[in-house]
Amino acid sequence: MNVEVCLTPALLPLYDIENSIVVVIDIFRATSSICYGIENGADAIIPVSHVEECAAYQVSGCLLAAERDGKVVEGFDFGNSPFSYVAEKVQGKTIVLTTTNGTHAIQLSRSAKQILIGSFFNLTALADYLASTSQNVLLVCAGWKNKFNLEDTIFAGAMVNKLRPAAYTPDDSSIAAEDLYLLAKDDLRGYLKKTSHSERLMKLGIEADISFCLNTDITTAIPVLDGDKLIKLK
Repeated sequence: MNVEVCLTPALLPLYDIENSIVVVIDIFRATSSICYGIENGADAIIPVSHVEECAAYQVSGCLLAAERDGKVVEGFDFGNSPFSYVAEKVQGKTIVLTTTNGTHAIQLSRSAKQILIGSFFNLTALADYLASTSQNVLLVCAGWKNKFNLEDTIFAGAMVNKLRPAAYTPDDSSIAAEDLYLLAKDDLRGYLKKTSHSERLMKLGIEADISFCLNTDITTAIPVLDGDKLIKLK
């Protein structure tokens, strides 16, 4: 069994994605919000690439969530702050979501055996499931506009570290990601304050999102792509 880390969606063509379970990672904030929303009772989250696709669901009765460059797109119900995905707002609802990076990475991963959503929120539950499958795992970091970022890579390293007892064979990017995680793990918040996306979000006055997204194991739900919808893995 192999575990690989794709450091940016731009590198996906280099990987044997069809023979891997893909875990899409966008810690600040899309995959954290997806995990939180599914845990809090959302029926489904439909990831789409473009704002126009999201807007097309206007008459469907779905909640519409759109984010670009860290901001809620005007005219939509909310963006990708995890605080918008609480039970009072999302329980029993279907949400259509488009974001700058996370939903882009999901769409590019569609040829995978299975697509799962990872965050610090569901780290242990997800690692346990992956270890039980005996399948190759590809951890896809959404990055920032197809560029490398630290927060997604560090989460990928945390997952690699969790999978070591299951005798996965890591590639070089997995080893590098794990080394970064081991460097940062005792003070994730402090370490990740230096990231460009942290600075971007802080300028928008949403530091609380950054801190909240680094909580570990506060959910057990594993979102899985089923057709066009992310639902709770049974």
